[in-house]
Amino acid sequence: MQQNDRAGLLYTMAGFILLSCGDAVIKSMAGLWAPTAIATLRYALGAAGLSAILLARQGPGAFHMPRPGLQLLRGLSVTMATVMFFSAIFLMPLAETATITFVSPMITALLAPIFLGEKAKPATFIASLAAFAGVALVLRPNLAELGWPAFLPLGCALGMSILFMANRAAAGLASPLAMQAYIAIAATPMLVAATAIGHVSGIESLHVGTPDWSVLARCAIVACSATGAHWLIYMGTMKAGAATVAPMTYVQLIVAVTLGWVFFDERPDLVSALGGAIIVAAGLYLWREGRVKEPAMTD
Repeated sequence: MQQNDRAGLLYTMAGFILLSCGDAVIKSMAGLWAPTAIATLRYALGAAGLSAILLARQGPGAFHMPRPGLQLLRGLSVTMATVMFFSAIFLMPLAETATITFVSPMITALLAPIFLGEKAKPATFIASLAAFAGVALVLRPNLAELGWPAFLPLGCALGMSILFMANRAAAGLASPLAMQAYIAIAATPMLVAATAIGHVSGIESLHVGTPDWSVLARCAIVACSATGAHWLIYMGTMKAGAATVAPMTYVQLIVAVTLGWVFFDERPDLVSALGGAIIVAAGLYLWREGRVKEPAMTD
């Protein structure tokens, strides 16, 4: 393995581990504050920090967003995914929530021919059927216990799929730092609106009261860890290439299972574990088929 590939894999693995650690911190706040408010504060802090760095490095001109409608779509997709994921991990085991969100690559592959004009491949349909069979197995106990809220992770996966497609459409429009700042800036007011709607909705879990200082501190930790994680993943992708580091995303699932087991006493049953294994296998199959179809690179 080349040195750049090894470094890229390590950077990416560290990024995904950090993301799962942030998810565990979010879950530790279950019942302490509304998930919408937590999501809003996390992105508001991220937007402030990224904006300060962007201003220092690239100046005021960097804030002129190219294709603002597309940036708003990116912000909307993140709003949807974040609110649903934060709400889900308050109600469901961390590992099972994370497992279901891993169907997002399959959803992206199904929607890309419609919205991006990409060619549909047989492997997409095979992987998708397998992945959704795995989702059914993972959802089984949660659907019986929770009802419709058990589908929140699927909503998160759909939001992430929309983000993936929007990112493809926005590729090369600005620097990676600017693109990361734009998404936080666009998402923050949408999250504020979602928080306000939840507060007046009458749903007790969405009522926004006065949080303990520890909740604010944990939101700040997640804002910093998530920003650092995305930077590590970006660096890993730049060093080794997206196709090489893609399987590292499943490290996030392993860490989520471990953290859920150790800190929240959440032990997935055998059927849920089988469903998770099917989802991972489907994702790896789709990744492998994509690599096989790519033309060989020449020096």
